[in-house]
Amino acid sequence: MTGTTNLLELNHAELTALLADWGQPRYRADQLRDWLYVKLATDFDEMTNLPATLRARLAAETRISPLELIYEQASRDEQTVKWLFRLADGQTVETVLMLYPEIEGERGERRTVCISTQAGCAMGCVFCATGQAGLARNLTADEIVAQVLVAARAAQDRSAPHHLTNVVVMGMGEPLANYDRTWQALRVITDQDGFNLGARHITVSTVGLVPGIRRMSDEPLQVNLAVSLHAPNDALRSQLAPINDRYPIAEVMAAVRDYTTRTHRRVTFEYALMNGINDMSSLAHELARLLRGLLCHVNLIPLNPVVESPYQPSSPERSAAFQQILQDAGIPTTLRVRRGIDIDAGCGQLRRRVAAPDANS
Repeated sequence: MTGTTNLLELNHAELTALLADWGQPRYRADQLRDWLYVKLATDFDEMTNLPATLRARLAAETRISPLELIYEQASRDEQTVKWLFRLADGQTVETVLMLYPEIEGERGERRTVCISTQAGCAMGCVFCATGQAGLARNLTADEIVAQVLVAARAAQDRSAPHHLTNVVVMGMGEPLANYDRTWQALRVITDQDGFNLGARHITVSTVGLVPGIRRMSDEPLQVNLAVSLHAPNDALRSQLAPINDRYPIAEVMAAVRDYTTRTHRRVTFEYALMNGINDMSSLAHELARLLRGLLCHVNLIPLNPVVESPYQPSSPERSAAFQQILQDAGIPTTLRVRRGIDIDAGCGQLRRRVAAPDANS
């Protein structure tokens, strides 16, 4: 990592221009991108069809990955793996790969990576380990892209096709608070001359940053929008997600309605079910009224609990009852299967646990 040009931040045209400045023919950029995004190379020495002089210059003046693996943990069923990476300045971020078997009515297996866009988070959601740790900094585009490539290599190692089927921008941080770098990374990931993941296989999640939602309405990339709602009224939502004081539910819903009108794409509302906090039947009815008539889907998520937190997951019975109320009201609803509970797969949990010994030393 001695170089200063981050290759994973460059689209095809920018990479071609860089190599042209070095006196290289155009096809060298195609070869390099093939190594980076198809063969998933991690070292310039692997790129055997590039001249040795070019490989040496690339090693001296550019870098491939800014991530240093410091911890990896797989679930007992080997369907979920979580990584903790150290960045060049010592900050750490989490990434999670989830493998899903083929479901009847769907096409093939799913291989989904959940990526981070910030080291930490400033949103302060009370049930989230990342939010309680605070924000260190935004990630750069290459730090975001590199997480996707790590997951693609891991999927390949697990006898799955090397390409991922889905990317969810739902890890550490608020993507819309790091808007420009997040979109720069998404353009690289969806580049047809590179990794070539379809935009509709990417979902960006926000806790409700209204200006960012409105910017998404004008994006040419047809990525999906998910809004972490967690409560159907301002009083409760402000307790759980303090950003609601700045962007209350009415403003969030207005932005979402404009988004669906402009893009004609369905919005997902994420709702982390917490026992005795937001899982009562009265709140389910209130949520159904809030979402009635909107092009949307509700994703109910039994909370991945933080150790010693008062916020704990709802029981299967309460979760199922909440789902049934929404469905009876005509709101499409899915109750997500909990993944990676045995490996601290909730956002920020592994980072917090690994850092704890240092904090107590």
